[in-house]
Amino acid sequence: MFTKPTQIERFRNLLTDFDTAILITHSQENHSRARPMLIARVDDNCDLWFLTDNDSANVHEIEADTHVRVVCQNGRASCVSITGRAEPSRDRVRIRQLWRLAYQVWFPRGADDPNIVLIHVIGELGEYWDHTGINRITYAYQPIKVVATRATPEIKEGDQQGHLELAHGRLAVPNSADGRA
Repeated sequence: MFTKPTQIERFRNLLTDFDTAILITHSQENHSRARPMLIARVDDNCDLWFLTDNDSANVHEIEADTHVRVVCQNGRASCVSITGRAEPSRDRVRIRQLWRLAYQVWFPRGADDPNIVLIHVIGELGEYWDHTGINRITYAYQPIKVVATRATPEIKEGDQQGHLELAHGRLAVPNSADGRA
């Protein structure tokens, strides 16, 4: 029997489809700074983990202002946004858990490189736009319906688009061999 996923499950499923995200921090001049980051892990509660260099601007900006936003988009198919707080972590055990060979490009000394810092994004609010699967057909049908009936497009909250509060402040235990959920 098929059960409809909860909103948090749907959000997490969309989120785990992305391997890159835009991390938005705030500079000391209070300007937004955006940069692409590889997602090292998505926790069960939708917290995110990224690896970066200890001397990077994003680490310094997060140390000065913990408010961040993360955005992932796949063309017109799906988009997720997380608003929350971030904290740098120098936990060597967790760094080794999240390590992937792809990071060798930025950290040639490997997982034990002392310059590696994790950025833990603790999600507070999430938003999603889902035009995948059956929602893709529904989304494509809306303009046709609007033209034919002159009605306003119907986007059902929780189906194609939604907002949710994320469980924040707790760390999930890795649940897969490569550290990625």
